[in-house]
Amino acid sequence: MFTNCSLGHCHIIVAVVLWSICVDSRKIRGISLSYKRFYRERKSFLCIDGSKMIPFDQVNDDYCDCMDGSDEPDCCDASDEYRSQTPCQNTCRNLGQRERAEVEGQTRVLGERLRLKQLLIEEGVLTWREKQAQLRDLQRVSDDLQTQLDDLRKEEARRKEEADALREREIGARETADNSPTSHYRPESPISVFKELDSNRDGSITVDEVQAKLSPVQDEEHALSEDEAVALLGGAHRVDLSRFEETLWTSLRTGDSVTIKGRRGVPGSLADEDPNIKAAVSAAEKASADLKRVEDAYETVYMEIRDLREKLSIDYGSEREFLFLHDQCFQLKVYEYIYELCPFSQVTQKSASGEVVSLGKWGSWAGPPENPYCQMRYESGEPCWQGPTRNTMVMLICGTETALRSVKEPSKCQYVMELQTPVSCQPALRQRGVHSEL
Repeated sequence: MFTNCSLGHCHIIVAVVLWSICVDSRKIRGISLSYKRFYRERKSFLCIDGSKMIPFDQVNDDYCDCMDGSDEPDCCDASDEYRSQTPCQNTCRNLGQRERAEVEGQTRVLGERLRLKQLLIEEGVLTWREKQAQLRDLQRVSDDLQTQLDDLRKEEARRKEEADALREREIGARETADNSPTSHYRPESPISVFKELDSNRDGSITVDEVQAKLSPVQDEEHALSEDEAVALLGGAHRVDLSRFEETLWTSLRTGDSVTIKGRRGVPGSLADEDPNIKAAVSAAEKASADLKRVEDAYETVYMEIRDLREKLSIDYGSEREFLFLHDQCFQLKVYEYIYELCPFSQVTQKSASGEVVSLGKWGSWAGPPENPYCQMRYESGEPCWQGPTRNTMVMLICGTETALRSVKEPSKCQYVMELQTPVSCQPALRQRGVHSEL
């Protein structure tokens, strides 16, 4: 194979090849973390002081080419650069002090963030316990209100039955008295009331006259609607005396729905003439009012229980560290838009004109299995014009304050946000030793 060269020449060729392989395969060592970016392997290397550009294969070749010695980082005191004619600087102490200050600074910042994280975890645990206790209290209130509702419904039904029975009894008594020739009972006649309501004296009562003269018993300030007036006239818009007696007169006599304005019922009506009926009607009205009051209270408590159960069903992290984010919103203005993130609720975009667009509603955590709580997914926002439904992915990053840091739209109507918060900070896997020298 080496027939055209002497044995000595062949040894030289083999040595050069092996040296070349060693140069290409060796790794750059002795680099401070803060300077690592300068030693990414490429065709050329720029001295860190900017004084000179050299081929990258001259880095760590035991020969100082750069005045600042940055091309020979293996030993910062230059003790390995025995072949160099250029004196390499001893940078060990400066690099060590700089590295130590950087590490100590990073450690202090991380320590403060982890302290804040622990406070938020403790706050979340306390809030969770308070919400659980609140839910138990609300459930007890709900049970008590349900018992009251059952009793009040029975009471209302009983009071109404009593009032109706007294009315029926009085109506029967009056009809008997009206037919007796010796009766001295003379309630106001339907003719007199008809004439009073017939404002234009044309022998009929119209819907307009009913609306002008009558009002509901419960609210005399309220005007009857046209439909209500038509119903009182038996579905007609105009009635004569005969039809009046069959329709509106019956309502006026019982006195439980409408009355002539300015009167407490029609003179001669049941509610005005019989104090027992008046008391029974008042008792029924009070029972209805009490029932309505408790029904409203029960509805309010029911809604609070539903909202609280929904809130407690959300996954707030393994230590409930993200619970403090609930009921908070964070804003960030990007150009003419204001983006708002309400964790565990929704994401919106507000334009300069005030139009608010949904960028998604809370969906789920979306991080990888080893760190599921590093991403939030918000989905099913408003559809884009000729595009997909708007969705947002929120990336949680470590920081001292909790704030919305960035909003991007990498693809049409698909948004990515960064939410900075201490609860996303993780402790270092190990503490590196810090020395005055490298």
